[in-house]
Amino acid sequence: MSELLYRVALTKIPKVGAVTSRKLIAHFGSAEAVFRAKKSDFGDIQNIGEAIAKSILNTEVLTWAERELDFIDKNQIQVLFHTDDQFPHRLRQLHDCPMLLYYRGNADLNAPRIVAVVGTRKASSYGIRHCEEITEGLSSFNSLIISGLAYGVDIAAHRRCVDLNVPTVGIMGSGLQRIYPNDHRDTALRMMENGGVLTEYPSDQDPEAMHFPMRNRIIAGMCDALIVIETEAKGGSMITANLAADYNREIFALPGRIDDRKSKGCNDLIRRQRATLIESVEGIAQTLGWTQSGDAPKPVVIQSQLFVELSDNEQLMIDTLSKFDKGAAIDALHYDTQLSQAKVAALLLELEFKGLVRALPGKRFIKI
Repeated sequence: MSELLYRVALTKIPKVGAVTSRKLIAHFGSAEAVFRAKKSDFGDIQNIGEAIAKSILNTEVLTWAERELDFIDKNQIQVLFHTDDQFPHRLRQLHDCPMLLYYRGNADLNAPRIVAVVGTRKASSYGIRHCEEITEGLSSFNSLIISGLAYGVDIAAHRRCVDLNVPTVGIMGSGLQRIYPNDHRDTALRMMENGGVLTEYPSDQDPEAMHFPMRNRIIAGMCDALIVIETEAKGGSMITANLAADYNREIFALPGRIDDRKSKGCNDLIRRQRATLIESVEGIAQTLGWTQSGDAPKPVVIQSQLFVELSDNEQLMIDTLSKFDKGAAIDALHYDTQLSQAKVAALLLELEFKGLVRALPGKRFIKI
């Protein structure tokens, strides 16, 4: 049986999430080795109790995984492991980065520019109008637009992209056999022609309330910038905005009337300086340093010193940055180097002085 079968099987084991799955694979060397281990082999692994070990050794999950692979093959679904080149690089900095993603579509999940558009499910005509205008404006910057396929702002952004033939990807809180809500199934199918749908859940997984905050972390983690159109003070969009702030993404919010509940969340993000007020798409692009050519802005390179002497940690940072051709955030560098975030920030500053590293919009850094 293939390694993919065992990787898929791991996602079905109760109480084994992305972090634990990666820990198990790192400990045993492969997903297959996890399932071939003996019960006693799990005793030394932190937070792996007898119940979890018993679930892993239950062969029924492998039978389920075989059926899942049949569905994957028949429906041309890509299964992306977190170390695969096609896996969204921006997600790798998340502590609870998904181990596997199921993807049906043809958009580049590592596009140079990715913008997430989110908002209330009960959008006003004001919100829908500006959502469509912003989405249309972003098309001139060759952006991949992602959202959550939900009612209101999400589906308005997706549908405008479909109408304009702009790549758009819907991040789902259910399996690909359970397009949710069902009212948006036709739009989702059209999105697969120039975009796609993406989920961390196996095909037969129903949409459950607990899945949507998890879905929101993927939306926040995959993007360079998050645009919040309308939202109340609490809700999924505010969860996504707070996650995006934690991930050092740029956040933009559409202002609204101070007495409008649907604008309270946006106004609050702007008031607390967690989001930049949206006045125009050009303003968004200017903040991000984008041009309409579709190419990422090229740095003005000053000839760096030849044969610069580097400390061991500085060399480690340069080697790590070399893996990220579109730049990396401090969280990702902290995760990859195992250095403290304060140490990473100090090293980046020193390397900037030496002309070896450049800061990018969105608090990301790239090796020159």
